Amino acid sequence: MPALQMRDVRFKYKGSQGYALDGISLTVEKGEFVTILGANGSGKSTLCLLANGLIPHAVSGVLEGQVEVFGEKTTAKTVAELSTRVGMVFQEPESQLFCMSVEEEVAFGPENLGVPREGIRERVDWALELVGMSGLGERSPFTLSGGQKQRVAIAAALSMRPDLLVLDEPAYALDPIGRIELFKILKELKDRHSVAVLLAERDAEEASTYSDQIVLLESGKVASSGSPGKVLSNPHMLASLGVPPPQISEVSALLRSRMPGFVDSFTDIDEAERSIANVVLAGRRMKSR
Repeated sequence: MPALQMRDVRFKYKGSQGYALDGISLTVEKGEFVTILGANGSGKSTLCLLANGLIPHAVSGVLEGQVEVFGEKTTAKTVAELSTRVGMVFQEPESQLFCMSVEEEVAFGPENLGVPREGIRERVDWALELVGMSGLGERSPFTLSGGQKQRVAIAAALSMRPDLLVLDEPAYALDPIGRIELFKILKELKDRHSVAVLLAERDAEEASTYSDQIVLLESGKVASSGSPGKVLSNPHMLASLGVPPPQISEVSALLRSRMPGFVDSFTDIDEAERSIANVVLAGRRMKSR
């Protein structure tokens, strides 16, 4: 059973003339890392709001098609019910932090679920350790750095023990080190805890390394979807849609254009080394004949 399934979904915000999403079909399997790429206004945030039920329960508009989380229609469940399966992390962590301490912030969700005190303690400790925030439980979240705040927001979502984690551009305001640390956390969630990850991003650099599947949006429609190798193989198309292509994809395209016989597309260093080594080896064989 997929973690998330959308079938021919269309959504138009109240008062809007056009569709924010127009004919979206998407499947996210359990334990899969799916990245939604697109420029501002492409529909990424709208897709995230659909995944956790804020559309249509908290955001007004016209919804067509079907959205299911673990086989259940989001229209038939409340946001509170869906929150036990789907965790949500927004672009600005301040928008979801409101408690006086980090520990209270992470404990808030389980407390509202009626989890026993011992269970809450266990969840808080586990979530803070996972995101590297152990020992900072007594700190006010508002005194933390941007990267630390984002970690607390992720820990708060994880304390609900979700099977699907939805993140809307969580690395937007982070420095390069903060971005690397964030993606390591997400990869560990996927690899060690089988949490499905749906990540909305406008920068494809990390997507090439961590994603199992990439969906490229343009004006609310799917422009391309599939493996990182398929979607990221054309850096010129990515740039034309307002998505900065990964440097490794640009290198791949440059080699294809300048090296006779080089037809491979690669999206990570290991693939690049193998592809270049194969071409060099083939060239040596030709010379030896």
